[in-house]
Amino acid sequence: MTQRAGFIALIGEPNAGKSTLLNRMVGAKVSIVTHKVQTTRARIRGVAMEGEAQLVFVDTPGLFKPRRRLDRAMVAAAWGGAADADVVVLLVEAHRGITEGVGHILDALGEATKGRKVALAINKIDRVKSEALLGLTEELNARFPFERTFMISAERGHGVDDLREWLAGEVPEGPWLYPEDQIADLPMRMIAAEMTREKLTLRLHQELPYQLTVETESWEERKDGSARIDQVVYVARDGHKGIILGRKGETIKAVSQAAREELEEFLGRKVHLFLQVKVRPGWLEEAERYSEMGLEFKDGNG
Repeated sequence: MTQRAGFIALIGEPNAGKSTLLNRMVGAKVSIVTHKVQTTRARIRGVAMEGEAQLVFVDTPGLFKPRRRLDRAMVAAAWGGAADADVVVLLVEAHRGITEGVGHILDALGEATKGRKVALAINKIDRVKSEALLGLTEELNARFPFERTFMISAERGHGVDDLREWLAGEVPEGPWLYPEDQIADLPMRMIAAEMTREKLTLRLHQELPYQLTVETESWEERKDGSARIDQVVYVARDGHKGIILGRKGETIKAVSQAAREELEEFLGRKVHLFLQVKVRPGWLEEAERYSEMGLEFKDGNG
């Protein structure tokens, strides 16, 4: 059999289920999954094997109307991911249908994906009746000439194998891009930082949406096979520091424990995780923070 390999961009509104689908395709937790929108900041790539085809997934940040510099960088990364891919998959939530955001994406899709194959994946199909699904499928296909339409539930795994098989046949012939055992091209330091940020996001809900970032400062391999990981949580204001620490340090302790347990499961060994919280008033405007997250820093309104 001939080897095939190619990049697949998963695009859609925030919370459409892109990260859940990526994790389901790859079979490991690579992209962080939370119920909060805009949690995926960097273009995390997961690698899945299907027969002789290697599928490299570009998990793009959700597409939404940008307001701040960080928003603009995230949206630019999402469309950039679509433009660089061999195949694009648009995820639409079945129960939400064609929202204003989906409408914007459909309008921009033709220009952004010139010459690319674009498939439609209607996600969360277990939330609606079949008649509604058929109507939505017809409406979406009337708005854009999709190559194929898939009905899936990324969370439960329904329809995901069909999508993966189809993608395997659509990526170009050519040698594999990554060693077979490699699931993500993000450095482990960044995956570790994302795991901690996910735990903070889940724990703090509305209190501190996007005004924080996590960086892995050092990673030390120990002789006993364990790893010591030191991370810094950067916040924009003093008041935020108190929220993250919590009463008597309870919040940061709980976050640290949850992140450590997940890291140990992911790495398959013992981890010593140390978290610090630092106030950095202008971090949302620092170019360096953006490159840490794999995003492009743009001046002005670019």
